Amino acid sequence: MATEGGMAKILLVDDEPLIAAMLEDWLSELGHVAVGPAHNLTRALELAKSDMDAAIVDVSLGDGNSYPLVEVLVARGLPFALATGHGQEGIDPRYRAQSMLTKPFDFAAFRRTVGELIAQRGAGAGNAPSPGPISATR
Repeated sequence: MATEGGMAKILLVDDEPLIAAMLEDWLSELGHVAVGPAHNLTRALELAKSDMDAAIVDVSLGDGNSYPLVEVLVARGLPFALATGHGQEGIDPRYRAQSMLTKPFDFAAFRRTVGELIAQRGAGAGNAPSPGPISATR
């Protein structure tokens, strides 16, 4: 597990390879390590068994969604943020209190979200609800 200010292992899930590559680069710039990235639910569920500190998960994966993965993350007590281009209305009501990255998001929003996820994990908060959604406009 990451210590405060230390390297964290963060699962990245996005069905758009260019977005996943960008997120992987951004994590590296922040001094963290990407688990994955996964471009589909099957691979994401395989990677969810890995040693990790948190996850950033695209809600829409091709014709489906990532909620089966989210359930695994919740069961493991891992903090996660949901990425979506559909706003909070596009998120299952059970997960609307989770951290959220509204697409398109910038590096500053990503950095803030990663910091919050690491703080949640470090505090042992696991899947405790965040104070509200995170978006590039906040």
